[in-house]
Amino acid sequence: MVLSAAALLREYGASATSIDRVLAHSGAPRGSVYHHFPGGRTQLIDEAVALAGDVIAGLIDAATRADDPVRAVDAFFALWRDRLVESGFRAGCPIVAVAVETNDDAPQLARSAATVFARWQQALAELLVRHGLTEERGRRLGAFIIAAVEGAVIMCRAERSTAPLEAAAAEIHDLLLNALHQRPEAESRP
Repeated sequence: MVLSAAALLREYGASATSIDRVLAHSGAPRGSVYHHFPGGRTQLIDEAVALAGDVIAGLIDAATRADDPVRAVDAFFALWRDRLVESGFRAGCPIVAVAVETNDDAPQLARSAATVFARWQQALAELLVRHGLTEERGRRLGAFIIAAVEGAVIMCRAERSTAPLEAAAAEIHDLLLNALHQRPEAESRP
C-alpha cells in the first residue's frame, strides 16, 4: 500500500491519492488499511513520503560515493530524465506532490517533505565538501541542485519535454566544474 501510495503521489498528487485509489492500485483489502495505518490517509501518505525519500536518498548516497562529484550530479539529473521519459512525463516527484499542496489538516506532511529535501541537500553538500568546497558553499549548492532538479521536473511534465531538465543539468554541470576548481579562500571574499 505504501508503494502504491508513492506511485500515485508521483503521478496524481497528494489530493488525488485517496484510500480508495491506493486500495485499487495495490489490490489490498479495505480492512488492511485501517489495521496497518490507524492514522488513515495521512499516515499512509506520510509513510509513502518517507519511503520515496529513502529511495531517492539511497540513489543520491550511491552517486555521492563516486570519485567525481560532477558525474554524480549528472547521474542524478539523468535518473530524473529517464523517469520522466519512461512514464510519458506522468511521473514526477512524490515529495513535491505533498509539499505543494496545502494541507491544513495534516501539517506533518509538509514537515515530512521538508525533512526529505533537507536529507537530500545534506548528502549533496557532504559530497561537495569532501571535494574541497567550504561547508557554506556546499550547503548552498546542495540546496540549489535539489531546487533545480525539482523545478525542472515540474517544467518537463508541463511541457512534455526534457528540455528544461537538460538545460538545468548543463548549467549545474558547468557551475560545479567552476566551483570545484576555485580555491575555497576565493569563495569567502565579497
